[in-house]
Amino acid sequence: MIEHRPFASLGAVSSDWLKARLHFRVGNIGRADHAPLGALHVLNDDEFAPHSGFGLHPHRNVEIVTWVRSGAITHEDDAGNQARLVAGSLQVMSAGAGVHHAERNAEAVPARLFQLWLTPRTMGGAARWAARCCSQASREGKFVTLASADPNDIGAGALPINANARVRLATLRESTRIVYPLPASTVAYLVTDHGAVNVGDVRLEAREGAVIRDESAVSLEANKDTDVLLVELTTGADAID
Repeated sequence: MIEHRPFASLGAVSSDWLKARLHFRVGNIGRADHAPLGALHVLNDDEFAPHSGFGLHPHRNVEIVTWVRSGAITHEDDAGNQARLVAGSLQVMSAGAGVHHAERNAEAVPARLFQLWLTPRTMGGAARWAARCCSQASREGKFVTLASADPNDIGAGALPINANARVRLATLRESTRIVYPLPASTVAYLVTDHGAVNVGDVRLEAREGAVIRDESAVSLEANKDTDVLLVELTTGADAID
């Protein structure tokens, strides 16, 4: 089953510096039926205005995955980590028992990103932070794993997360078609950055999402050049060990 979430159906936040679309309900913002999916409870499509962003603020017991789509953001936390993350970069932060961090756009142009919040498999512990780049060439016509709890994925270059999830990314050129198998006991959420793609018989335009349930594989065909983010969420006995 493929459940389409059109862009117009998403919750919205707008201020003088932040424009966000919420693929999942946050507080009282968004539709009640846009409930958490497995460990995934936030997937926000954010745009930071130039010279703006979040100052130091706390998190605990959450895994935060950020994919920078255009522009750049600057990360800082009270564990001493600092980095400027350009388009094509991924950041993973395990808040653990507690961490303060800031996320700012220090540039003269807007920054666009997808940010995911995942429920940890185990609570507490030390905070962790890591970042990596993922070149466009490495993901042409196929999914690459950006972040995962699976040791095999981590050994192949994925950033580690403490959640029953894998975050994957593919770049699909117009008319490219791939069939992607989904492991047993997996639900998934797929979102497009730009362009358009058919997910089975459902067409997704730019920045739209789809919940994928009870499917052993998903067929994707790009109508226009696009980047596709796929979050696999494992449940039950098949949860990642």
